[in-house]
Amino acid sequence: MAGNAARKLFVGPRFRRIRQQLGLSQTQMAEGLEISPSYINLIERNQRPVTAQLLLRLAETYDLDLRDLATADEDRFFAELNEIFSDPLFRQIDLPKQELRDLAELCPGVTHSLQRLYAAYTEARRGETMVAAQMADRDEGTRFEANPVERIRDLIEANRNYFPELEQAAETLRDELNAPAEELFAALATRLREKHSVVTRVMPVDIMRDTLRRFDRHRRQLLISELVDSPGRAFQLAFQIGLAECGGGFDAIVGRAGPLDDTPRRLYRITLANYFAAAVMMPYQAFHGAAEALNYDVHVLAQRFNAGFEQVCHRLTTLQRPNARGVPFFLLRVDNAGNVSKRFSSGTFPFSKFGGTCPLWNVHSTFDTPDRLLKQVIELPDGTRYFSIAQMVRRPVAPHPQPQPRFAIGLGCEIRHAAKLVYATGMDLEKAEGTPIGVNCRLCERENCSQRAEPPITRTLILDENTRRVSSFAFSNAREL
Repeated sequence: MAGNAARKLFVGPRFRRIRQQLGLSQTQMAEGLEISPSYINLIERNQRPVTAQLLLRLAETYDLDLRDLATADEDRFFAELNEIFSDPLFRQIDLPKQELRDLAELCPGVTHSLQRLYAAYTEARRGETMVAAQMADRDEGTRFEANPVERIRDLIEANRNYFPELEQAAETLRDELNAPAEELFAALATRLREKHSVVTRVMPVDIMRDTLRRFDRHRRQLLISELVDSPGRAFQLAFQIGLAECGGGFDAIVGRAGPLDDTPRRLYRITLANYFAAAVMMPYQAFHGAAEALNYDVHVLAQRFNAGFEQVCHRLTTLQRPNARGVPFFLLRVDNAGNVSKRFSSGTFPFSKFGGTCPLWNVHSTFDTPDRLLKQVIELPDGTRYFSIAQMVRRPVAPHPQPQPRFAIGLGCEIRHAAKLVYATGMDLEKAEGTPIGVNCRLCERENCSQRAEPPITRTLILDENTRRVSSFAFSNAREL
C-alpha cells in the first residue's frame, strides 16, 4: 500500500484537461487540493510528478472517476488519429499504433490540429471548389476555417458537452419561474413580455411558411409556427430568453475557443443557446435525479419534463456535473439515407468524422419499425462492447403534400454502464452476443460483410472474375504500407 502511495506519475496534459473540464483556474484547484499554484503549474508542464496520493485527493475533492476522464479523451483522440493515418495518403508510413496512443495522451492539442488539417485536406480533395476559391482569394492574414459544423462539434467535444455556467443560469431561471413542466411555456412567455417587452404569438403555417421561429425585433414579437409541438414551443422561448439574458455568458465561452471566423462563431452561439434552452426545460439537478430514479427511461422522462424523445436523449449526454454525473452516453441522429446530422458523446464511442456509420447498427432499422424502440449490444473490431437503444422520430410536422421529416436517434453507452438502464433489465450483459459493427466501411477491416459499401482503405482490393463472395469486396489481410 505504501508503495502505491509513493508512486509518481508524469501526467501533465491529462491533469490540465481535468482542471479545465472542472472550470477551475490553477489557483482555485491549488486551494481545493491544499497545494501551491506553482506546483500545479509544474505538474501541468510535466516538470513535476503527481503522486498517486494526490490523484486520490483530486478524485475525492471533485468526485472524479479519473479512469473514465482519461479514457474518454484519450480513446477519442486515438480514434481520430487512427482514422487520419489510415488514409492512403500515409500508406508509405509504417506508424505503430502505440505511437498514436502516446501522441493522443501526451499531445491532445497536436491531435486536434492534425484533425482540422486533415478535414481541410479531405474537403479540398473531394473537389469542393468553394473551399479552393476561399483559400485562393483570402486576404493577407485571414484564417481559413474548413467545415464550421465540424469545428463546433470539436469544441463541444473539448468541453465534454457540459457547460457549468449555462447549467447554473438555467437552474436560476427555472427557480425564478417556479413553474411545473406543463406550465413552462406560459411562464416563459410571461418572462419575455414582462422583462423584455416581447410578445409571443403562435402563428398559422400559411403566414410562417417555411419558418418555425422568427423574432421580429422592431415589433418586439416572437412568432412561433403552429407546426411546432408543445415541447418545441417551450424550447424556442427558452432559446430566445437565453439570447436576451445570457449573451455575455455565451460570448465568454466563445472567447475561450480562441480566434474564430464569423460563421463558426455565430454557429457556436446558436449551439450554446440551444444548450441553455434544453437546460431550462430539464434543469440539471431535477433531471439527473429523475433519470437515476427511473433507470434512464427516456419515454417517462419525456412525459415528466414535457420534452420530446430526442430532447431527452440529447440532454442525457450532458450530465457531466462533478458530484452528480450520469451515465456517459453517446448520441447519433441519422436520416433514412444514413446522413449523420447530430452526434454527441460524453463517453468513448469512436464516431467517424469523415464517413457514415455501420449499416449493421440497428439505428438504421428504426425506419422499418417506426413505433418501436430497438435495443442492441454492439461490438467494435477491437472488442469494445456497447449497449444502445434506437427509435425513429418525426419532427416537426410538415403540411401536406410535403414529405414528413424522419430521423433515427441512437443512444448508447459502454456495456459496463448498461445495467443502470431499464432497457437492459433481465439481460445477461456478460453473455449477450454483440452485433459486430465497424466505425464505417472505409475503416472497418471485418471480412465477409454482406453490408459492406466499400473496401477498407487500409487493405489491398482483390478482384477475381471467377468468384462471387458474400461481400461485394474482397481484400488482402496485409495492411497497405
